[in-house]
Amino acid sequence: MLWFADTLALLIGAAVGLVMGLSGAGGGILALPSLVYSQGWSMQQAMPVALLAVTCGALAGALEGWRKKLVRYRAALLMAAAGALPTVFGVRLAQHLSQVWLMALFALILLLVAARLLRHAPVADDGGRAVLARINGDTGRFDWTPRTGAVIAAIGGMAGLVTGLLGVGGGFVIVPMLRRYTNLSMHGAVATSLLVIALVGSVGIASALANGATLPAGFSLSFVASTVAGMLAGRRIAAYLPARKVQTLFALLLLAVAASLLLRLWR
Repeated sequence: MLWFADTLALLIGAAVGLVMGLSGAGGGILALPSLVYSQGWSMQQAMPVALLAVTCGALAGALEGWRKKLVRYRAALLMAAAGALPTVFGVRLAQHLSQVWLMALFALILLLVAARLLRHAPVADDGGRAVLARINGDTGRFDWTPRTGAVIAAIGGMAGLVTGLLGVGGGFVIVPMLRRYTNLSMHGAVATSLLVIALVGSVGIASALANGATLPAGFSLSFVASTVAGMLAGRRIAAYLPARKVQTLFALLLLAVAASLLLRLWR
């Protein structure tokens, strides 16, 4: 049955990467429950493997976005710096929570984010709506003010806590919040989110390993390789999809994953 496990790892990894490439998020929320269901692992066992794959996939996507000049790297670095300590705190907190509490918390966060996305979706890529942090139309960069810095740092801190606590990249927090509180385009939010995920995810992996987590070498390698391949394919497909459609599909994905987790808890 070893071949079946390896094949399953490749399929799940490719699906995770594809979702990340399309939405800039969603990889962790798909990877974590998929590993729990398919491998029979606990949330704590699945977290480091899911986070490693998501981090590597995000790095590949961020480099591709950087080449297209979509990444707002100053914002990404600020979010990563603000999310570093919350990530470490989240990893430690996760070690003291039960499986039931972690799954319930995961499902609740997904429902809240999805509801907010659908309530305000689709958000148009326009420069006229009122936002807390604004992209300058002439430079294509943020107008850096104390309020802009505070907004970006708050987004990073929240994403970091979720990354450490749930073993996900945090993109399902970053992308909706960037779209809601800034006028960054959907494709720009996706690319910037991927760089943050790669940076913060690296901290999360290091912290998880320092706290006793283990990574099955063969399985992890297959999972990471297929995730990166799926990511690159997803980034290419995303270029042909309207930003509004991507945002709505992402919200529906969050609802589906949350429903599956709640159903598992109910049983």
